[in-house]
Amino acid sequence: MKHFHAESQFASEPWNATVEAVAKRLADTAIERDRAGGTAKAERDVIRESGLLTLSTPVELGGLGADWTSVLDVVRRFAEVDSSLAHLFGFHHLLLATTRLFGRESQWAPWYEHSARHRWFWGNALNPLDRGARATPDPDAEGGFLFSGTKRFCSGASDSDMLVASAFTHDDRLLIGVVPTTRAGISIRDDWDNMGQRQTDSGTVDFNAVRFDADALLTDPGPLSTPFACLRPLLAQLILSNIYLGLGNGALREARAFVQTNQRPWIASTAATPQQDPYVLTHFGDFWLGLESARLLTSRAAALFDDAWRHGASLTEAQRGETAIAVAAAKVASTRAGLDVAHRMFEVTGARATTAALRLDRYWRNLRVHTLHDPVDYKVRELGDWALNDGLPRPSFYS
Repeated sequence: MKHFHAESQFASEPWNATVEAVAKRLADTAIERDRAGGTAKAERDVIRESGLLTLSTPVELGGLGADWTSVLDVVRRFAEVDSSLAHLFGFHHLLLATTRLFGRESQWAPWYEHSARHRWFWGNALNPLDRGARATPDPDAEGGFLFSGTKRFCSGASDSDMLVASAFTHDDRLLIGVVPTTRAGISIRDDWDNMGQRQTDSGTVDFNAVRFDADALLTDPGPLSTPFACLRPLLAQLILSNIYLGLGNGALREARAFVQTNQRPWIASTAATPQQDPYVLTHFGDFWLGLESARLLTSRAAALFDDAWRHGASLTEAQRGETAIAVAAAKVASTRAGLDVAHRMFEVTGARATTAALRLDRYWRNLRVHTLHDPVDYKVRELGDWALNDGLPRPSFYS
């Protein structure tokens, strides 16, 4: 069923066998772990040991040197079986990229190298909308700051080795820095208990006068300071798009397997089997069309992103803006297609598919929680402004 997942897109890559082995390990326990919630420590260690955390790290710094299209394909593949771990895997690479986009090479290159060597897993405490943490000058370190306060929606902070965190200064300047998760003053709460994405550990992190030295702060060039730095939100949106698409693919695969093993059509059907029922076929046609359309848009956006990434500091605002349009289209299409399949799959699988043992509702729950990350209506508005007024999206942490 290569048309239902991304396996065929990276089958020739040297890490393909590893990706498939990890995906199988995640799939084996996904249902039970969705029920249990909490930190997927064993599964995170499987990813650590696989070497795939170095996928986006340049070869010269100890990594596998993959392009972003390849990284996103792996995110999508993992999301087909476990969207929580796909989220953590994708955001690990996003946070590494954040250091490169916002910081100096003398900062990010050693972090990349140490991360590859020590198999670090990076966690998130950045959330720019959360103003719960404040930064005050460190009296004992020139140019350093102390972070104090609370950050919410800190995906992957539990069991992480490094955190990317943000806080606001007294004059309302956003500071973003990198810190070991074990640094004194950091406390991670076990308070994530949402209906979906149950094992992303997207709870709360408390900072109590946590030291960030000057070399740990990403101030040169700084957040969203150049067209290249403004690729950060686009990468985040592409990771989300591939998670949504992977969830849709996974839901479709489950529905397909369920219907193919069901030998009893509906009593009013004239078909010999459910697989030949015209209404069932119509639903599957809709599902495939929506997901295939989203896949093509998402793949095109990834290719444009890779091209923009290669431009580096020479990237122009117009090039970044055109990439943003492609990413917005992918985000809208993957949201709509994924939610449609995850919701309507029960129309082809029937009442028996609602048993709690299968937990097929996890596809919809995971999609519904994750697609609320930022309102898709605003992406549609951006596309409308482009279609009507040639207006490119204005860079923000969400566009």
